[in-house]
Amino acid sequence: MRGFSGWARRMTAVLVLSGAVVALPVQEALAAPPLTTPWTAEVTPDNALPEYPRPQLVRTAWQNLNGLWQFAGTSSIDTPPVGQDLAGQVLVPYPIESGLSRVQRHEDRMWYRRTFTVPAAWSGRRVRLNFGAVSWEARVWVNGVAVGTHTGAYDPFSFDVTDALRAGSNEVIVGVHAPVDAAGAPVGKQRRSPGGIFYTAHSGIWQTVWMEPVNAASVTRLDTVPDVAAGQLDLVVHATGASGQQVRAEVMTGGSVVGSATGAIGAHLRVPVPGARLWTPDDPFLYDLRVTLTGTGGGDVVTGYFGMRSVGKAVVGGVLRPTLNGRFVLQLGTLDQGYWPDGISTAPTDAALRFDLEQQKALGYNTVRKHIKVEPARWYYWADRLGLMVWQDMPSMRTGVTPSAADRANFESELRRVVDHLRGITSIVQWVPFNEGWGEYDPARIADLVKSWDPSRLVNNNSGSNCCGFDGGNGDLVDDHIYVGPGTPQRPSASRVAVLGEFGGLGLLSPGHQWPGTGFAYEMTASPTALTDRYVSIHRRLKPLVRDNGLSAAIYTQPVDVENEVNGLWTYDRRVLKVDAARVRAVNREVIASATTPAAGELVSLRVTTPGHTDRFLRHRNGLARTDVVTAGSADTLRLDATFRVRAGLADASCLSFESRNFAGHYLRHADFRLRKDARDGTALFDQDATFCAQPPRAGAAGVTLESSNIAGHAVRHYAEAVYIAVAGGGHAFDAAASYDQDVTWAVAPPWAP
Repeated sequence: MRGFSGWARRMTAVLVLSGAVVALPVQEALAAPPLTTPWTAEVTPDNALPEYPRPQLVRTAWQNLNGLWQFAGTSSIDTPPVGQDLAGQVLVPYPIESGLSRVQRHEDRMWYRRTFTVPAAWSGRRVRLNFGAVSWEARVWVNGVAVGTHTGAYDPFSFDVTDALRAGSNEVIVGVHAPVDAAGAPVGKQRRSPGGIFYTAHSGIWQTVWMEPVNAASVTRLDTVPDVAAGQLDLVVHATGASGQQVRAEVMTGGSVVGSATGAIGAHLRVPVPGARLWTPDDPFLYDLRVTLTGTGGGDVVTGYFGMRSVGKAVVGGVLRPTLNGRFVLQLGTLDQGYWPDGISTAPTDAALRFDLEQQKALGYNTVRKHIKVEPARWYYWADRLGLMVWQDMPSMRTGVTPSAADRANFESELRRVVDHLRGITSIVQWVPFNEGWGEYDPARIADLVKSWDPSRLVNNNSGSNCCGFDGGNGDLVDDHIYVGPGTPQRPSASRVAVLGEFGGLGLLSPGHQWPGTGFAYEMTASPTALTDRYVSIHRRLKPLVRDNGLSAAIYTQPVDVENEVNGLWTYDRRVLKVDAARVRAVNREVIASATTPAAGELVSLRVTTPGHTDRFLRHRNGLARTDVVTAGSADTLRLDATFRVRAGLADASCLSFESRNFAGHYLRHADFRLRKDARDGTALFDQDATFCAQPPRAGAAGVTLESSNIAGHAVRHYAEAVYIAVAGGGHAFDAAASYDQDVTWAVAPPWAP
């Protein structure tokens, strides 16, 4: 157990905290976590999650308060132990039940204590004490002065502690009450007595604690809603202490300002984003945002980011589908529960937090369902940056107990705060208030309530329990859970998209890499090969469901083993990938590509995906196909030339043909390997030359490769602005192998001309 030798000694620790020295009491020998990860040994009191914790509201001056704090269980959190040493210690911000916390037990009530000093450079400014999350009730005192109370395990909060500060050393005490499932608050899968599909509780401080200096007037939240159709960002700036200040907002990319607007705090600012590059899973482009308060008492500057994308639903090929930027993209993802054997709810490091998402992306998924848990802000930053669409669940109340009126009021308060906290996350495309009826009440009303808070996303009111007419019919989705499946999920209705919110659950034991105890799954397999074979088999069965049953999304259980469950693609310790990565990626891409192929009759544009050229689109000019830069400001003729109507393949109805938008009866076809636009002449050869079969993208996880139907192995490729049908390594210059895979991968984009 490298990295834990120091935990097995009795010692008196002396901890330096921002210039103040705290003598920590003697600590009994502590056990290592039941199972470690590759990052466990990297965690020390000096580097416990040192990253800036709030990527969408960044200030340059801040002080991290993670590290060793004094700790003790207590029977009451009414009277703080001001000026008193506590009996133990805890490594913040890891929950007390985790091995990384160095406590590794549950307490219903507990004290945290430490001292700190305020940097001299902050003199004359207000000081805010920020908490990423504390489960469940937190009461905070600074130098014996009560500065605030917060209830709720999943949303951040902060207190202005300026008036309680003094020169030199200061003391902060946090009292926490963590009833877990002994009360009716949202707990997700936490249990005081874990087992089966319910897991070890995570109590106390479980996200980063930090301080920052602010002006009297300071920004508290940025609500960003991209308006793709208008080419603008709808921005609402929230602030505290403001009195007459104005807001200046600037959208930037590569350090250059591309759009700006000024207005009032709390008002809807419309910031132009000209020629917006849209965020998609295969091109997760993000803009930078800088917001400044101006005027007397202003001067606060914060930075953040956002992506330009739209979320909706539309009838595509006669079926109601979810849309991203106006296009149907099959959402294929995993049921990501976000548990760790060493940190439980808290990833040991930021690299570990990023790892899970990177691996899911590498396996060809484009979606992740964050299952009845809310993650730290940096998890969503990595989802935005890596390009994964997120279904965000609300942590459920306990099962088998009818929620009281007080529980319901609390649930709705926490739900609203979670939506407000995460509304600026680009990757979130769907809210899921309830799961399988756990703690569920008034699901139709709750769906409408969430939709009223955020009409820019879809609402899945009761995943797995809204499939069969039991929920009043509200919300945007009908959602089946079928294990192992995929079974025959419900079809979409006139108003609700059909999805498979959970399926799979294929298991494989991995001795030495499992949580102590006997692992289970919905269906066990005997080897990595057998697990991969079965995975490929059930995923290929999704394709006819998408085509014939109107299925628009499927969520596989699950990316990583969790405690007693061994149905992950990775082991719980993240040390062993249990499946053949290449085969899993291939079938995932095959399923996505089969569903995102443009439908007959649809108007589309075809965008280049080769890095450095993603602003170029296939168009015709003077009868020849080529690629050119097209933007919303381009001439009407150019936008028409870059728009095509998809037709069933002229020579093979299972493939595709592309009719010119502005020359009826003219199609893209190849002649002497060059792609061109010609009028259909009634010959069999023309129809064969104008027919292309959609294949999975040769580069990236999304898009399409268009292969010639009559010249084997040749695909539509852009080369030096011209477009050909080419084969990698062939005898022509346009067959060059360099960048071939990227050059023959096209993103199917919304039409430039209606």
